[in-house]
Amino acid sequence: MIDETGTKLFHQSMPFTERLGVEVLEHGPELVRSRIAWDESLCTLGGMLHGGVLMSLADATGAVCAFLNLPEGKQGTTTVESKSNFLRAVRSGHAVATARPLHAGRSFIVVETEVRDDADKLVAKVTQTQAVL
Repeated sequence: MIDETGTKLFHQSMPFTERLGVEVLEHGPELVRSRIAWDESLCTLGGMLHGGVLMSLADATGAVCAFLNLPEGKQGTTTVESKSNFLRAVRSGHAVATARPLHAGRSFIVVETEVRDDADKLVAKVTQTQAVL
């Protein structure tokens, strides 16, 4: 089921997520889940979702997770570091990103995001650091 409020948050704060077709499944301080549908226009040769698309999904999902964990009085975050490991290709269905905070401090928020396919196989693991603004 699509989380319409979360999808609106993504699309308003990061308009390119609407162009990519990102849908939010769930959002809250402890967990943010979103997905993107496989589409030939988002693929490399061989019909695999492009790594940049997967990174965009993971980064946007992690950014919202960080935003929802901001210290009181702070207004936003920005990615200052991101580490990705790609483990398998997505050739159909959806890529689903699940982000959880590892550390929510006053200056930095660290988020870990897993991207999985429709068979629940791990596609990518992303750890990112967001600076608190």
